[in-house]
Amino acid sequence: MANKTFYTYDEQIEKLEKEKQLIISDSEFAKTTLQKLSYFSLIGGYKDLFKHKPSGNYLHGVTFEEITAFYYFDEELRTLFLKYILHVERQLKSMLSYYFCEKYGEQQTAYLTAANYNYTRRNQSKINHLITTLSKTIALPNNYSYITHHATVYGNVPLWVATNALTFGQISKMYQYTTSDIRTKVSLNFANMSEVQLHQLIRILASCRNVCAHNERLYSFQVNEAIPDTVLHSKLQIPQKNGQYAIGKKDLFAVVIALRYLIDNQEFKQFKAELKRLIHSVLKNCPHISQELLFSKMGFSENWEKIVCYKK
Repeated sequence: MANKTFYTYDEQIEKLEKEKQLIISDSEFAKTTLQKLSYFSLIGGYKDLFKHKPSGNYLHGVTFEEITAFYYFDEELRTLFLKYILHVERQLKSMLSYYFCEKYGEQQTAYLTAANYNYTRRNQSKINHLITTLSKTIALPNNYSYITHHATVYGNVPLWVATNALTFGQISKMYQYTTSDIRTKVSLNFANMSEVQLHQLIRILASCRNVCAHNERLYSFQVNEAIPDTVLHSKLQIPQKNGQYAIGKKDLFAVVIALRYLIDNQEFKQFKAELKRLIHSVLKNCPHISQELLFSKMGFSENWEKIVCYKK
């Protein structure tokens, strides 16, 4: 296949306007926006929602401003989800380090010892890799001043210090491979949540966090591994296909369900209110996107707002 052709900003605008029939009323605004966001991020990332698939052209009346508005909606969406996922990440780091140190002590040798994990034949290579990662995190010289301080002054970096430098994905792995009694103690901090279910929810939040942190497209978020069926799926009467819930399992609504279980009620109500405002605003600013289309891309049910009406 031939490589993509380079176009100047003016040529990009001309191509959108003349070839794709996108309405551009303010060329200077379009040029400035493309300079800030890039054609690939803006048009490449969000054009499909606004296009007539058979022709490849934009729907009649779609404007450059409309696509830009949707881009910023997705940006605000990332900011919103990241804010509350970080709350879960902070709590998990705190609880995991607490229960691990409660059992094994505060010496760094404790979390660098394979025998202190669920070291089965199946898990061996993963745990060895995890320990290598943990060792590198606390190795000197170090980019984290608090790790350098503990290593040089005390000759020891306790887990409650080291976890601050770990990613959510690394914390997810540590939770996955720690012993069952520790996983259970952590899971008991969440209502109606087993250790296995908690790990499934943590995993989807970690994936979503990566998307948010790397400024990737979020509204159409999808993962390969599903969250478990929950009471909320049933209460919201999520439609099923071949005996499986069709939405709320591997999509952005699955992340909403995970947050419903992992942050407290008041926080979730704040999250939901902010999410509702964003959705209302983008539908107002993007008249060519229907609520039905947006919800189908996000994996949302029409009655998603009722999620706060039911017990977890």
